[in-house]
Amino acid sequence: MIFGLLVSLYVVICFLMILLILIQKGKGSMGLGNLGGGAQLLFGGSGGQDLFQKTTWVLGAIFMGGSLLLSIYKGSQVRTSRILTTQAITYDASR
Repeated sequence: MIFGLLVSLYVVICFLMILLILIQKGKGSMGLGNLGGGAQLLFGGSGGQDLFQKTTWVLGAIFMGGSLLLSIYKGSQVRTSRILTTQAITYDASR
């Protein structure tokens, strides 16, 4: 139950990070961030790049931490499952 919730949250973070990366203006003036033209004035003269960059760094850190957390959580579930399976096979073999 909680694993599904964590994976769902992880997927939402992934999509947000992808969206933020595509919105940002690249160094070579390429990418989807250039399509807005004057719409970048909404975030100030710099186009809000500082805000987008900081948010991308935070989402990237959450992405890495979430990846580590999910792998540790799933690894502990597999170990518990193997122990229970091994005990069940040992119990059946002793009959």
